[in-house]
Amino acid sequence: MSQMDTPPASAREIARARMANLGLTSAPAASLEDVVGALGALQAQEYAFAKWSVAQRTAGATEDAVQRAVAEGRILRTHLLRPTWHFVLPADIRWILALTGPRIQASSAYRYGQLALDDAQRARSAEAIAEALAGGRHLTRKELGAVLEEAGISTEGQRLPHILMHAELEGVICSGAPRGKRQTYALLAERAPDAQTLSREEALAALTRRYLATRGPATALDYRAWSSLLAADARAGLALLGDEAASFDLDGRTHWWMPGAASPPAPPPPAPDAPAAHLLQTFDEFFSGYRESKDVADVDGWLRAVGGEIGYYHAVVIDGQLVGRWRRKVRARDVQVDISPLRPLDPAEEEAVDAAVARYGEFLGLQADWRVTDE
Repeated sequence: MSQMDTPPASAREIARARMANLGLTSAPAASLEDVVGALGALQAQEYAFAKWSVAQRTAGATEDAVQRAVAEGRILRTHLLRPTWHFVLPADIRWILALTGPRIQASSAYRYGQLALDDAQRARSAEAIAEALAGGRHLTRKELGAVLEEAGISTEGQRLPHILMHAELEGVICSGAPRGKRQTYALLAERAPDAQTLSREEALAALTRRYLATRGPATALDYRAWSSLLAADARAGLALLGDEAASFDLDGRTHWWMPGAASPPAPPPPAPDAPAAHLLQTFDEFFSGYRESKDVADVDGWLRAVGGEIGYYHAVVIDGQLVGRWRRKVRARDVQVDISPLRPLDPAEEEAVDAAVARYGEFLGLQADWRVTDE
């Protein structure tokens, strides 16, 4: 990951700084664990594309390498931060859950009520799940549903996913080893026996530090939305960093960042001599890490011009700016990437897209080609 010493002077510079700090344009990390550890947590809602988010920040990483790391428990997948799946290291999962889990549980209370999942029902469900997984067993969602039904606990409709999310947020379960294309669950105590615990103050400082070091410059509202913390907790986290963090105002917003955190410090990344393209998944941290200032990635408003949504596509980013959308068609021996540009690409940008698509093919272990589509 990269850091800088001089605050960006424009929205485009903020976007380029984020690309560097997020490990997209800086030197790739040596290991998958280094990526997840530096970022603290990585949104992993769409598993296939979440693996790509980790791999594209890591030197030479492939989909199989990420799959092995998840199977071996070197990287875990669970609900934390916002109520969706994230990748996290075993060492970090306990203290992040302790800090953010109660907030997510509180925000889910109304839905629990709609599903008739009161405290007693959720506690009994977690006990039945823990008993079924004890001794190193890894079970699929369907298998755990059968366990609950046998225990007299209905899994009708959306009850089962919410029962499992509750057990994750309570630190009972997390991801197990995938079984083919199916995900499994395992006991967190068995997957992360050496998980670190921190005091609340230590955890606030640690989470804030990792956020700003990898996603800065960002606003306090960006941080709150990413972390699910209350405004008071977010302010406390910033205060705990003291002189480590600094702020600057730009375009009517106060941005926080970590100047000089790297040695030696570097200036804001300049516009490159040749364009650099990235195929980012919809939930990449370059997008999901922000709420208030996400627009710095679309300074020219290309996405707004077509309705403001990526839709069923993912994002093509060149030099920190959104220029198109992409999706894939995986076949037996190759992958075809369909790209829908939001504006015309010049020849140098097309060469950059060639390189990005080739890297995606290397990740999948397939020949990769791309074409422009208006779909």
